[in-house]
Amino acid sequence: MRGWMKKFRSFFLFGALTLILSGCGVENLSALKPKGYGSELIFDLMMISIAIMLFVFVIVMAIYTYVLIRYRQKKGQEDFIPKQTEGNKALEVIWTVIPIILLLVLAVPTVQATFDLADESTKGDDNVTSIEVTGNQFWWHFSYIDDEISTSQDLYIPTGERVYLDMKSSDVIHSFWVPSIAGKMDTNPGDNDNTMYLEAYEEGVYWGKCAELCGESHSLMDFRVIAVSPEEYDQWKEDMQNVDPEAEPETAEAQEGKELFENSCMGCHAIGDGAAGQGPNLTNFANRTKIAGILEPSKENLVDWIVNPEEVKPGNQMPVNLVSEEEASKIAEYLLELDHSDVGPESSGKQVEEK
Repeated sequence: MRGWMKKFRSFFLFGALTLILSGCGVENLSALKPKGYGSELIFDLMMISIAIMLFVFVIVMAIYTYVLIRYRQKKGQEDFIPKQTEGNKALEVIWTVIPIILLLVLAVPTVQATFDLADESTKGDDNVTSIEVTGNQFWWHFSYIDDEISTSQDLYIPTGERVYLDMKSSDVIHSFWVPSIAGKMDTNPGDNDNTMYLEAYEEGVYWGKCAELCGESHSLMDFRVIAVSPEEYDQWKEDMQNVDPEAEPETAEAQEGKELFENSCMGCHAIGDGAAGQGPNLTNFANRTKIAGILEPSKENLVDWIVNPEEVKPGNQMPVNLVSEEEASKIAEYLLELDHSDVGPESSGKQVEEK
């Protein structure tokens, strides 16, 4: 009896812990709180699937319980063998037809949603935003095709509008996923490009993940989708189009950092509408709320990342010890001045602190 009670307590505690932890998460990083057209379609399909599974489970358990009680062995019937029935056309029709109906109930909206999510009827219109998305180990690059804007890690989109993404990879297969506003789509190397669209209902910062195992730092390949009003989005585009990569920094230390950056980092990085090299585009770097997509924003963390990126993201392409810690501090000072637009939710504003 004690052994049974001990097992029950362990099972109860494990179940309670699972239930409690299932409520933990990050704001705007959940497919169960849809805030976009694509995620809403997927959520509805999930609810239909769960309803069908619950229906089947309840019916099966009801039949199981009835049979268990109705036909259980009774005293004096130890050697009793009930009547054996082989084949019943009515039952066979029922358990064949019902699963077919349930599959159709699930299949019809699934097919409709699949075609809806693949719809490209408005792509190419003058007022529709198209963005080229490139997955890299282990970061994301975004090129606004018609606007001559390049960014990395932060993807700005207008709310209430479809934004089409042309997706590819520079190395291995990645998977672009923003759970709160859309489903996921693979980015493939070579000429095998995929297309999807985002449509966010609300302004906010939505976190994205790579959903395809792509190397040592796959789990650290985070990015942000920043949804703003159409008016703010137009302002952001204007700000980004007017970025001057040659602008003079405000302090002498930042000026030295700019020179070091141009000599040591420009081979891989870019400021303004520069094409992505082996490293992310750093335009508007000071507006990011994470360093390398994962580190808390501080000058100290930025210097550590510049000097020894391998400790932060194993397997990434950034050289180790390319500059000294003193030089990295000056480069960090320059990067912290790359604040070209204040558009967006409060959480997307300048966040990096000097510590």
